[in-house]
Amino acid sequence: MGVSIEISARIKAEQRAVQANVELAQAYDATIEGWSKALDLRDKETEGHSLRVTLMTLRLAQQIGIEPSEFLHLRRGALLHDIGKMGIPDEILFKKGSLNANEWVIMRKHPTYAYEMLKEIDYLRPALVIPRYHHEKWDGTGYPEMLAGELIPMAARIFAIVDVWDALTSDRPYRSAWDPGDVLDHIIKNSGTHFDPKVVEVFTQNLDEIVSNTESE
Repeated sequence: MGVSIEISARIKAEQRAVQANVELAQAYDATIEGWSKALDLRDKETEGHSLRVTLMTLRLAQQIGIEPSEFLHLRRGALLHDIGKMGIPDEILFKKGSLNANEWVIMRKHPTYAYEMLKEIDYLRPALVIPRYHHEKWDGTGYPEMLAGELIPMAARIFAIVDVWDALTSDRPYRSAWDPGDVLDHIIKNSGTHFDPKVVEVFTQNLDEIVSNTESE
């Protein structure tokens, strides 16, 4: 009888621990979503961008065959991809004209700012490859570290494409949205320079499904 009570108590304790971990993860993700919405509210020009690119990133990752166990990190990283811009002065971030050389030096620090801001948060560490590396380019001409080819984490290579897709197909105060066909041509043209050719191939082959699934979420 005593053994049964002990086993029952242990099971209940384990169940409580599991439930506590679930609730903690939910709290973490609610916080991340709050940060993402705060970023969108700060920059009204890109409102909704973070959620759209997050959904597209997950769909493209699914088509590429990324392990489902990685999806949580992809989601968190995509939602927080531009959090480093919180460290960029408003007069640079919201400048209507072109940035000068000195301003570009500052703007290009935002991936590093993101990493420095969040690297001490253990549960976010696997997600930080997107905020840190999504401006790297396949040919090594990107920033902040000028990584090239497969040295760029796959999550960042996936995100780079959907980030450009969403940016160019969205209206901005200084330009109208591009036609989706023109954006696709631009991405294909930059395959092997800006983008991973294999990821571009999967993206172009599955674009309709990726976009329709994103829009229906």
